[in-house]
Amino acid sequence: MESNKNTAVISVIGKDRVGIIAGVATLLSQNDINIKDISQTILDGIFTMIMMVDLKDNVIENSDIVEKLNALGEELEVTITIQHTDLFDRMHRI
Repeated sequence: MESNKNTAVISVIGKDRVGIIAGVATLLSQNDINIKDISQTILDGIFTMIMMVDLKDNVIENSDIVEKLNALGEELEVTITIQHTDLFDRMHRI
């Protein structure tokens, strides 16, 4: 995976329910954040999703993205995290 300062990884984990993907995708769209790739699954009732997103055209500050994702996570009763791919790569290097 080629890292880029404008690319981030978003992870979503929580009890499965209707509207999780729609909620996250809508928030990203409203802030001009493009979803480059997405993978999601449900394991024994637990929803998990990883998204690669492009931040180059986003219309708000990165700290505001974190705040909005946290608020959405509370609303949807899931945990949402975002990390730039550079940080993600450093943290997950073997």
